[in-house]
Amino acid sequence: MFRYIVRRILITIPLLLVGSFLVFALVQGMGDPLDEWKLQKPRSPEEIALAYERTGYNDPFLERYANWVGGFVTGDWGTTVIPGSGAKDVQDEVMHSLWTTLRLVIGAELLALLIGMAVGVIGAVRQYSIFDYSATGVAFILFSMPVFCIGLMLKSAAIPFNDFLESIGMDRWITTAGPPPGGFTGSFGHQITQYIGTFLLPTISLLAIQFALYSRFQRASMLDVLGQDYVRTAQAKGLSSGRVIFRHAFRNGLIPVLTVFAVNFGQLVGGAVITETVFNWSGMGKLLIRSIYEKEPYMVLGVVMVTAVGVVVSNLIADILYARLDPRIRLG
Repeated sequence: MFRYIVRRILITIPLLLVGSFLVFALVQGMGDPLDEWKLQKPRSPEEIALAYERTGYNDPFLERYANWVGGFVTGDWGTTVIPGSGAKDVQDEVMHSLWTTLRLVIGAELLALLIGMAVGVIGAVRQYSIFDYSATGVAFILFSMPVFCIGLMLKSAAIPFNDFLESIGMDRWITTAGPPPGGFTGSFGHQITQYIGTFLLPTISLLAIQFALYSRFQRASMLDVLGQDYVRTAQAKGLSSGRVIFRHAFRNGLIPVLTVFAVNFGQLVGGAVITETVFNWSGMGKLLIRSIYEKEPYMVLGVVMVTAVGVVVSNLIADILYARLDPRIRLG
């Protein structure tokens, strides 16, 4: 098992290097980030030369890549390059946005995974039952709805609910526009109430789509496993249904779901932009869109590389869990 883990970790290193080079090349394809700045008003040749010297855009492509990747590994991710807007440290901005997104994504993904697995297993065990048909119908409805549609529907329902609370003398509870800038204040109980009210709508929005995905994958995977010879053998030996399902079938039925979870989690860290936009969360998605619009190359690189690391690490953890669930994987 130890050798398998070390081998998987070593594979991720060249993967990240190749990924970083491709990302850097694509970001350079955005064009000169100083083009619009030069056109805003007349600039002296000395001012332009100083700006290019500061951004490093005078250096050859490979030298710029080597400087950037060396700085990224050592914690120096650079600063924003557009003069006059105040240089912002890329690492500070990305880490702040990452923490905002993680607080939203982790809870939604774990809840979606747990509920989706439970519904999928029950649907497979009770195939073609009323529960199975109902779960399938709900999953298809949720899966076919855009995330922004679910978010807007939730906001539309929350606003009159808050108005009702206010009409009976209570505070507005459900937040529809992101966490408070100064953080949660008041007593511990009041902070818990604020926390739930702030995270409720965006969490449900993300959970709805992901639950539909996980439940369908878990059901299909369990149906496949329940039809295997070793499961029928366990049933023929007189083992209880619970032991057959959870001891023999469930472990192998988890593998496809873990694959989807690993890929999804890494992507959501950098791509929950629709949910963040609807609920006004200043997370990784909004930072990426704003950085592309402003043509800030090092900010875009920081966001995309953190997302890439998240995807690779998520898949690495999934590979390790595969080997734990099914020893044949690490032997192969």
